[in-house]
Amino acid sequence: MSAAVQELLDILDLERLEVNLFRGSSPQVGWQRVFGGQVIGQALVAACRTVEDRLPHSLHAYFLLPGDPAVPIIYRVGRIRDGKSFTTRQVSAIQHGKTIFATMVSFHGDEDGFVHQMAMPVVPGPDELPGEAEIERRVLPLMPDPVRAYYERERPIELRPVEFGRYLGQRQTEGRFHIWARIADALPDDPVLHRCVLAYLSDLTLLDAALIPHGRTVFEPDILPASLDHALWFHRPFRVDDWLLYAHDSPNASGGRGFARGSLFTRDGRLVASVAQEGLIRQRQPYG
Repeated sequence: MSAAVQELLDILDLERLEVNLFRGSSPQVGWQRVFGGQVIGQALVAACRTVEDRLPHSLHAYFLLPGDPAVPIIYRVGRIRDGKSFTTRQVSAIQHGKTIFATMVSFHGDEDGFVHQMAMPVVPGPDELPGEAEIERRVLPLMPDPVRAYYERERPIELRPVEFGRYLGQRQTEGRFHIWARIADALPDDPVLHRCVLAYLSDLTLLDAALIPHGRTVFEPDILPASLDHALWFHRPFRVDDWLLYAHDSPNASGGRGFARGSLFTRDGRLVASVAQEGLIRQRQPYG
């Protein structure tokens, strides 16, 4: 297993401090604030460690304060409900005595019922797209220094954008974006782990979709993005170490905020998860 994937698994392997209390750490990669997907994934791990025999089917979260990568994050789990069909947990992430993130997570067992799903978009498969070496050669020089430094490191998540040209200045007239994603090594068969890794992954590219109609990206130095909230629904079983198509769109941007949606499909077209997020997409104003 690669060092980057092992680091991600270590980040998600929280230390239990007490019955409902856990501690997580952050990678020391020079970022000024904790990556939002890390906090989502760690909070989901904390919730799952207080529930047996049920998998999470949804979470609804708010980012309240920027996370400090230099100090641990304490996750406090509230056991809100243990019902016959559903289990509910509330998780607060705490640093420096303040809540920086809060989420509600719902758990449910499988039931028989009505079944339908939207169709997967028709796009090239991951094997038909440029690999990471080509992406790095053409896109990395255009990124701000902190972002480029991150992408120059070995990373646990492999990404292959379908609309690769938008990072080279090409406008996507339909306002949609598709990216194939997977973790870079095989994982154990634990379905909880796959859902927690997907929670981490779900925040990587979503807010960027709010800039597609404007021909911009979050990688540009004058764009100041920040996730405000995050909602995630799990629909069907999946493996995050196999390719998933992450289809994005953005119905609205106004008031300095952008709203983006995402749908995740397996290669054979099964819709396995849905995501929604609103975030700040401020533009840095020039001095003088």
